[in-house]
Amino acid sequence: MSDILSVSVGLGARSYDVLVGAGALKAAQSRLGAHFPRGRAILVTDRTVAGLHLKTVSDWLEGAGLRADPIVLEPGETTKSWAGLQHLVDTLLDRNIERSEAVIALGGGVIGDLTGFAASIAKRGVDFIQIPTTLLSQVDSSVGGKTGINTSHGKNFVGTFHQPRLVIADADLLASLPLRERRAGYAEIVKAALIGDRPLFDRLEAAAETALDGETLSEAVAAAVAFKARIVAEDEREAGARALLNLGHTFGHAFEAEAPKDRIRHGEAVAAGLALAFGFSVHKGLCPAGDAERVRAHLRAAGLPDGPQTLAHTGWDAERLIDRMRDDKKNRDGRIALVLARGIGEAFIDRDTDETDLQHFLETQLS
Repeated sequence: MSDILSVSVGLGARSYDVLVGAGALKAAQSRLGAHFPRGRAILVTDRTVAGLHLKTVSDWLEGAGLRADPIVLEPGETTKSWAGLQHLVDTLLDRNIERSEAVIALGGGVIGDLTGFAASIAKRGVDFIQIPTTLLSQVDSSVGGKTGINTSHGKNFVGTFHQPRLVIADADLLASLPLRERRAGYAEIVKAALIGDRPLFDRLEAAAETALDGETLSEAVAAAVAFKARIVAEDEREAGARALLNLGHTFGHAFEAEAPKDRIRHGEAVAAGLALAFGFSVHKGLCPAGDAERVRAHLRAAGLPDGPQTLAHTGWDAERLIDRMRDDKKNRDGRIALVLARGIGEAFIDRDTDETDLQHFLETQLS
């Protein structure tokens, strides 16, 4: 119990804790009663996660005197859609969910985003609890209250801000995660360090191959979550500083949109995007070249792409990538906004991108 790290997301009456570490589920058991006054816990998951963790979580709920009432969805991004949202909301209403009850999201980012969105609109809003089962969702999507679905216009273009009441990031749930998925999640930890925590990057760099192991990983997750919590508390609805959390994502989302389905992971696209963000910062004379090379070297050491040429897809077209970047949600006045860096831990938002210069830079990186 003493090994559990607790990070508070300070949002006044809507503040909540993120519990991180092996055994976090057990540590959270005593907190459940108030969220489930009817003695049942509606739990949303997908078929893959259910096969791995549903029994464990159901037994955990039983230990708290609660009955699990699972809703099992199909895995994958296609579930995070208008049709998927309607199906989940209808199912919650079929179960006669009351506004005094919370919903549990057990899964990765798809389940967390979809369940949070459904919870925000079912009966005009019910609470939800996040139990993320991937490293990516533990360190990123489960914290901060962004919910949403994908549309024909892109990922997460429809959604709400709806904060969870509790996040339980139990490291034991990561044991079954393939190495590729762990590495993809690790990219978001690196991102947090690069935005505004140079000492964290130094520690990750020093940890080298042990960064994805046990206590070292839990401490890194907690540090990244604490960093994100500070930004969310300052700018909950992404009107300013929270956009910094998109470092690497404008490039990354363009790669995801252009790649064949399931060819690359989100964290892999973000890793390539981080390398490009630092490379473009060097290109513009904003960032020391040595810092950009440190970033690329650490990504390579972690088994992540260090640019577009090391992604599991080729044939990128700079003009098409620029078209995708024009659709980014943080753009203003029809101009591409990028998160760039003056160095490791010194990210800033650049809302005055010269598209011709950006396209030339991309063409050199892709050639």
